[in-house]
Amino acid sequence: MKELLDLARNAICCKLKGKKLEIPDKVKKFSEKRASFVTLTLNGELRGCIGTLYPIRELWKDVVYNAECAAFKDPRFFPLTEEELKKTKIEISILSYPKKIEFKDEKDLLKKINKNFGLILKKDFHIATFLPQVWEQIPDKIKFLENLSIKAGLNKDSWKNSELWCYKVKKIKEDNL
Repeated sequence: MKELLDLARNAICCKLKGKKLEIPDKVKKFSEKRASFVTLTLNGELRGCIGTLYPIRELWKDVVYNAECAAFKDPRFFPLTEEELKKTKIEISILSYPKKIEFKDEKDLLKKINKNFGLILKKDFHIATFLPQVWEQIPDKIKFLENLSIKAGLNKDSWKNSELWCYKVKKIKEDNL
């Protein structure tokens, strides 16, 4: 899996330098269609996070696309600089296919969710997700769901009457720079 981390870093580096990304043959083994998120952190703080929720392209291509978007197109941040990239850590989350959570009421839903899953909230044309890693910052289930509702552009109680989907992730990250 380290090949995917190297690919993500090289994709960002090539984009910064205006060079064409060379795709090593060893990454082409990741050819199954999978969804992924690429998260960038700088000094332990979020610096970019972009991903896909559903498998629409080969995993290695999804990683390249999301790495470039996390570095240069996350609307919460200015584009990453070369100097920042040297100190930036990359994490890739490979998502399972989302499954709808069927629930009778709020109490039933709260029993069915836990920190092992990422959640997708959908209501009308609004959609948002939190990766399972977000549970580390928001361990309280109700606060987690309220923040997810707000992220979707809805009021904090919208989770009570929205569609919710869950997924697992396989996480790989750079440990040292």
